[in-house]
Amino acid sequence: MDELSSIIRREIEEFETVLELSEVGTVVRVGDGVAQIHGMLGSKFSELVEFPGGVLGIALNLDEEVTGCVILGPYHHIREGDTVKRTGRMVSVPVGKRLAGRVLSPVGTPLDGQGSLDVDAYRAVERFAPRVTARAPVSRPLQTGIKAVDAMVPIGRGQRQLILGDRQTGKTALAVDAIINQREQGVVCVYAAVGQKASAIARVVDKLREEKALEYTVVLAATAADPAPLLFVAPFAATAIAEAFMDEGNDVLIVYDDLSRHATAYREMSLLLRRPPGREAFPGDIFYLHSRLLERAAQLDHTRGGGSITALPIIETQQGDISAYIPTNLISITDGQIYLEADLFYAGVRPAINVGLSVSRVGGAAQTRAMRQVTGELRLDLARYQELKAFAHFGTELDRGTRARLARGARLVELLKQKQYQPYPLEDMVVSLFAGVNGYLDEIPVALVGQFEAESLALLRREQTALGERIRQNAELTAEDEQLLRQVLGQLVQRFKAERGIETSAERNRGDIDARKT
Repeated sequence: MDELSSIIRREIEEFETVLELSEVGTVVRVGDGVAQIHGMLGSKFSELVEFPGGVLGIALNLDEEVTGCVILGPYHHIREGDTVKRTGRMVSVPVGKRLAGRVLSPVGTPLDGQGSLDVDAYRAVERFAPRVTARAPVSRPLQTGIKAVDAMVPIGRGQRQLILGDRQTGKTALAVDAIINQREQGVVCVYAAVGQKASAIARVVDKLREEKALEYTVVLAATAADPAPLLFVAPFAATAIAEAFMDEGNDVLIVYDDLSRHATAYREMSLLLRRPPGREAFPGDIFYLHSRLLERAAQLDHTRGGGSITALPIIETQQGDISAYIPTNLISITDGQIYLEADLFYAGVRPAINVGLSVSRVGGAAQTRAMRQVTGELRLDLARYQELKAFAHFGTELDRGTRARLARGARLVELLKQKQYQPYPLEDMVVSLFAGVNGYLDEIPVALVGQFEAESLALLRREQTALGERIRQNAELTAEDEQLLRQVLGQLVQRFKAERGIETSAERNRGDIDARKT
């Protein structure tokens, strides 16, 4: 008894009362993933609140007496009168190098079946964009490995380049090719799938794993089956992950696939929260939604580590209408756009880039010197070709110069075609475009342009290894290299034509003269 009483006495002496103070509110209306809560007057925008059962929500509407929250999870068990508690935390996501190669949800839940995430750091998904004084000019190229992009609409590290087009025109394929091409570029990639089918996301992940690109890529997935709040959070969570890499001095490529579904999810949430609708029923702050997201992509100056985030937002258009509300908003926010045209895609021109409507506002500042040297007149030649091609449909008799421009334009279009998941290294793009722009393909039949390109690149890799190595290391085409390239390409063209019995232009002209005499 003495021992028992001493234990009780000690416990009483050591007993401490801890007062835990938490602000709570009461659910007054719930439905469709949205709850109106009375009380919690101290709530902050984007703060996490806790519903019964441990389900979390985000406070978005801060009215005078009622707080509007969206629920991140199942809400059918929540009833009017339930108590809701503030957490004091903002929506956050795990960050760090260990996320590379993982697939996770917008709230940090692993979706790849590889166990829990071994991370210690978390970062709020909503952050201010870097200040103007913290940024440096965009001057370093980000090679996508796609000839048409790197030659005509170059992308720089820290740039925001919009990809838009109708459904099934190759928008995701373009972005995935850009990710695959970063394998040896030292660029960390983040792929944010917003509102995509789970099967489509799985195919992208499998392809990245097959190409050994998943090793440096973080995939953040919010599928079409997920509630609208998760789709709303997904791009911001992906940007927070990218910012953690950028703050460590890394270059990051982030793909938002796609922001049209993100805008639709935000419209759904806003209408359920009874915000006033505007054009096309979107809320008035839809422009601010995407501007505060994309402004976080930047090239930091050297005093802040020199890291960068390059953003490739994707937008789906309807019937090629790029003047719709969301596309025009994003065109005005970004630093250029790549427009993929359905007619070109169905005609077999892939990637189906419309040269006239695609532009990079950074331009040659984000292009290697070698690419600038070989693509000086490429856009102009293609623009002339499209104009003359439309004119030639009237059946008008064409002069020799016009026929020559049409012939070269057709070969340039064929040269810019590229198979999916096969990005080109810099030296191959330079050689290929040099041959097309300088007329070495003019006497090659259009149907054989791809075959000539493949054979010539294989021969140059085998017999002129030093040339390719110099182009890759110096990113420049010297006068000696250009002379050597002209000599090699001239010999290749003659050999290719001789092996296939292709007559030269001189022989063709001589035959025309003989035919006229006869």
